Order: sequence, then structure tokens, then C-alpha cells
Amino acid sequence: MAMSIDGKIARLDGDVKWLDKIPNPDKTDYGYGDFYKSIDTTLMGRTTYEHVKSFGFDYYKDTRNYVFSSKKSENQKYLHFISEDAVDFTKKLKTQEGKNIWLIGGGKLNASMLKAGLIDELMLFVMPIVLGEGIAAFEGLDLMHDAKLIDTKNYNNSVTYLHYTL
Repeated sequence: MAMSIDGKIARLDGDVKWLDKIPNPDKTDYGYGDFYKSIDTTLMGRTTYEHVKSFGFDYYKDTRNYVFSSKKSENQKYLHFISEDAVDFTKKLKTQEGKNIWLIGGGKLNASMLKAGLIDELMLFVMPIVLGEGIAAFEGLDLMHDAKLIDTKNYNNSVTYLHYTL
């Protein structure tokens, strides 16, 4: 998850174009290629899905993709819209065989999954920017959670990677 220094994952309107302002002179993928090979499923809320779609694609074609939404939508080959409770659905999903699951977001979905104890690891990329107003990484979370730091990496452009287990 990419986030600002002040813990925001997007502007209030969901915009993440601020990420484009972070210089990347080394053209690093920040480990994304290896991470993507480790997953076979993505989970996201409807608002996050709409923002991902606005980037020019609807889903990650090499994975099973689930979008939690109360809005009725037609499923596609690799894209499934789920109207049932996200926590209940994810609990069932985690009992199945497979690779890792990528919780793409947004902030409310992240908070509900953390609160339910369904997040095993956090891989955070702290971007060298303060957004001020925006969507928190764990929007509306009212509980404290402990985490154990297992890895860090600093990049030349002041991006910091933090890997935690929960």
C-alpha cells in the first residue's frame, strides 16, 4: 500500500495522482513484480475499483478479482462483484487453497479487514509527501493494533518500505 507520511492513501475524492509526483529516477518497481507473482486474488471496494478502472483497465487479468459493492454489476471472466458482507466473504475465501490475497483497498475496507483480524501482513510504501486532507489507510478504525516490523528498505527518492506482520 502506498501512503503519504501522514497516513493517507488518496485525496478525499479518491484521487491518487499525487503518486505521480514522487520522482523515480531509477525506474524501480519497488518490488511490485515479485509481489504480484505471490498473489492470485485481489479484493477492493467499489470506489477503489472505479478509480482503478479510470486508469484504463478493469482488473488484474492474472488473478481472481473481487469488488465489494451494493451496486448490482455484471460479473466478468476475472472480475466478480460481491454484495455479501466483505468480512464474511473473506473469511471463507481464506480457507481455500491459493496464493496470497492482495487487499487493494480502500480505507474503509482496509479498516474492516484489520478489525476482523483478516490482515496477516502490511507492506507499506511511505511516500515523501504530506497530503493533509485525504482518505486514511484505515478509515474510521477505532481500535489499536500492534504490528511487528520484519523488513525495511529506503529508496534513493526518499520512499520508505515497511513490512509488518500482525
